Amino acid sequence: MSDLTGRIALVTGSASGIGRASAMRLATDGADIALLDINGDGIEQTAKEIRAIGRKALTVVTDLLDRKSIDQALAQVRTELGTIDILHNNAGGSTHYKGKRGFVNATPDQWDQIVALNLRAVADCTRASIADMKEKGAGRVIITASEMAFRGGPGFTEYSSAKAGVLGFTRSLAMEVGKYGITVNAICPGVIRTPALDSFPEDAIQETLAEIPVRRLGEPEDIANAVSFLAGDQASYITGASILVTGGRTMH
Repeated sequence: MSDLTGRIALVTGSASGIGRASAMRLATDGADIALLDINGDGIEQTAKEIRAIGRKALTVVTDLLDRKSIDQALAQVRTELGTIDILHNNAGGSTHYKGKRGFVNATPDQWDQIVALNLRAVADCTRASIADMKEKGAGRVIITASEMAFRGGPGFTEYSSAKAGVLGFTRSLAMEVGKYGITVNAICPGVIRTPALDSFPEDAIQETLAEIPVRRLGEPEDIANAVSFLAGDQASYITGASILVTGGRTMH
């Protein structure tokens, strides 16, 4: 376990799935947590569980597609919880298996929305948080990317493009801010058992299982374990990395 006692972590998309599991793990490691999500009921439930283990939790309903909403959320976090030590940019999503499939059938608005959620919001949340880390001379930025940044896939054009952009953002920012004691890393999950998986047909899930050497789907806690490691002091010499957590389905 990482010892994160006295640190403040901000986790986006923390109402369920990977974000919830990561918030819980960081709290277990000793951090106080700011929970940002558009799903207010979901983050309140996460906060309740964090408080039950003795850590502070602040919930802020935030529209990550709105820069003003992000700035207001960060101002509230600083006032009520303190300045940020750890940022886990986790929120994201894909339209695969929802409505029309494929790049040629997608509208420009659908493209813009997916890129904005998976890439632009990452940049906006980081920009709003990183000044705190520079002032402290230390910090951790951890971004949930995807194995789709490496492998791509039909119906995932906009999502894969955005996640590949996240990897470029990670590497470039790591080069810029390393001198301030800040590390920037991406975690690239494979197929994880989250609510988003409910939209996938069972036959597609079974096909995917056959491609995974460890023969199981990932759990949100598998990603949370990687987040915990990158957030801690023992990962201080790792930056600009893209860590695949896929059960071996994608290797690089």
